[in-house]
Order: sequence, then structure tokens, then C-alpha cells
Amino acid sequence: MRILFIVPYVPEPIRARSFNLIRSLAHRGHRLDILTVWSGEREAAALEWLRQAGFGVYALRVGRARSLWNCVAAIPTREPFQAVYSWHPGARQVLTGILAGQDGQPAQDVIHVEHLRGIRYGLVSQKVLAEMGRHLPVVWDSVDCISLLLRQAAAQSRSRFGRIAGLLDAGRTRRFEGMQAGSFDRVLASSAADRAALVDLAESCRRPADIVVLTNGVDLGYFAQDLGTPRELARLVLTGKMSYHANVSMALHFVQEILPAIRRRHPGVELWIVGKDPTKAVRELAEQPGIVVTGEVPDLRPYLRLATAAVVPLVYGAGVQFKVLEAMACGTPVVVSERAARGLALRPGVEAFVAGDPGAFAEDVCRLLDSTALCRQMGEAGRAYVQRHHDWDRLAEQLEGVYDEVISSRT
Repeated sequence: MRILFIVPYVPEPIRARSFNLIRSLAHRGHRLDILTVWSGEREAAALEWLRQAGFGVYALRVGRARSLWNCVAAIPTREPFQAVYSWHPGARQVLTGILAGQDGQPAQDVIHVEHLRGIRYGLVSQKVLAEMGRHLPVVWDSVDCISLLLRQAAAQSRSRFGRIAGLLDAGRTRRFEGMQAGSFDRVLASSAADRAALVDLAESCRRPADIVVLTNGVDLGYFAQDLGTPRELARLVLTGKMSYHANVSMALHFVQEILPAIRRRHPGVELWIVGKDPTKAVRELAEQPGIVVTGEVPDLRPYLRLATAAVVPLVYGAGVQFKVLEAMACGTPVVVSERAARGLALRPGVEAFVAGDPGAFAEDVCRLLDSTALCRQMGEAGRAYVQRHHDWDRLAEQLEGVYDEVISSRT
């Protein structure tokens, strides 16, 4: 199968969904061309890796100034900021060249577009194909329902940016997602909750959409257990990009609302906050005894493997959380909020503790701190869970089925 994969950021390990789906599809024998946008040296290096790996790569540079201008230009329109943020004005010309094919034969069998930030590329692809008189199925992987996330951010974020972003763009994003979900041959979402939200939006716009769930996975070979490394007896780890408003709110919530109750029973417990670009509010948490804020680290795995437990007290968010899957894949016992457990088929108390409020969350963490045997048991069950449900190769096989269906419906 020949696939044009459009991603509004360079596929690399930190962009786990696109990176691993692309790798898994290639391993399964498919030919992929990648159209993506980049801005800095790190992404340029990732582009070179993709070329060396044998992918056809079309890269458009979209710097911060271009993204800001795109957002300013969108203010008087009905397009949300997320839909224009990664747009490059030369994309139409590039897409025309890619889709032209040779000797009248199409170069692709299907187009895959990821995220709301990539949706404009998908819509323009459809226009270019229509002008050519050609029919090619386009699959939009929404990943998450962004308007659902923005609505939660406006109401619950402890980050000023998160609240402002939610207030400014939630309404336009809701209308836009509802209208565009019905524009593609198939739409993907990473969880049942995100699918349900998108279905409701599409129906409210009288644009019924064909939406299926393709959950997130985890690289089980990379995020693996290290049975030779003993875990710390009283160390908690909280991971994520620490400039992202939902993660900032999560870290502040844990330190302010949950950690004090844990320390009343375990006064020596440490909290390690691991993730790039921590905001000032997150950095200031390290001024408290027993809290370490690392910033960006070259390898997340040692922090997960050393921890007694991973905590994911997500206050708001969308989709299936990679931070949960990565910890479980490393055999680290996990305590999650109900929000963080959405989209997962966990058995509470078996593969992870799922807490409904700060008091219950603190109690579950203490249960793990009290028992190394329980930690080991839950860590093993969590690892087995992700092996059953979140293997990227199995998800790529599911995605193949989606492609086959939309291609068959077009012939």
C-alpha cells in the first residue's frame, strides 16, 4: 500500500503516535511518503533520520513567526488557531506535485492526515485531487477532540495560558471540528470519549461522520522493565512536557492537594517532576523540600524504573495518555485520576489504582509506599496490560483495515 502521511510536526519518538504508526506500517511492508513541517535544529535532525530510514520526506519550514501570523490572520475568520498554526503557504504547490503521480497513475492509495493542526493540509489535498479529476480516500486522525480539551481548560486549568486559550478558541474549534469531521472518508480518535464528543459535534452541524477509535500504543521494546535495577523505596515520578497547560495544572494539583496527605504518613517521600520546558510555576515547586524538577532529560526510562510509583493526577485532558502507558510498560505501578484513565480498559486495583478524588489518590499512593509486594504485583499486571492492548504493531494492523475499507469504498 502507498500512503501519504501528513503530520503537522516532525514524527520522532516524542511525537509517539505518528512516529510509531509510520514505523510499524513500514515494517509491515507499506511504502510511505511523509509531508511534515519543521522549525528547529532538533526537528531537522529527525528529518534526516527519516530520510536515512528510507521514507520519502517533504518538509516545509514553519517557524514561530509564521505560526503567530497564521493565528493573527485567523482572528476575523471562523478557523480556530489550532487549524492554522502549522500551515505553510507553499503547501498547495507541494501537494500538487506529490499527488500528480507519473504517467497518469496516482502515486498513493490513501492519504492520512494527523491532528487538527494538519486538517488544512487534508482539505487542500481534497481540492487538488478534485481539480485533477481524481478520487483518493483521505483519513483524518483527529487524535483528540480539541474543543473538548479547550472547554475543560477554560474551566479547570491552573495555567493562565490554558484558561485564556480555552476561552478564546473553544467555540470556534467546536464548530470547526463539527463541520470538518464529516468531510473525510474516515475519522480516527484515540479514545471512546473523544469519538463520542466528535460524533455529537458532527451531528449538531448535520454533518454525520464515520469515526472509529484507534487507541494510542507504547514502544514495548524501548519502554521495558529493568529487573536488575532496584526501585527507590519512597520516590514518586510525574512526567510530561511541563510547558503544556494540562501538565502544569496536574503538577500543581498534585503538590498542593495530594502530596501533603501522603507526607503525613510518609514524610520522607520524594517527588520527581520530569519533563522538558517547565514553567516558572513548576520550577518554583523545587523550592520545597523533597521535590526535584529535572527539566528535559535525555532518557525518561531511568526515572520510571527507579520510582516506587508513577502518579498521573490529570485534572483535565483528552485522549489516551502516553505517560500512563510508558510507566506501565516499564513495570512501574501507577496511580491515575479518573480523567487519566479514560480510554483505558483498566481493572482498578489490578493494573493500576484509579482515584476519584485527592483523598483517595493519596490513600492509593500510600498503599504502594507501604508494600513492595503490591508494587511488584501491580507493575507486572500493568506491563501485561499494555502488551495486550497497546502494541503498536497490532494498532498498525487495525489501521491497515481502515485503509482497506476506505480504498474499497472508492473503487
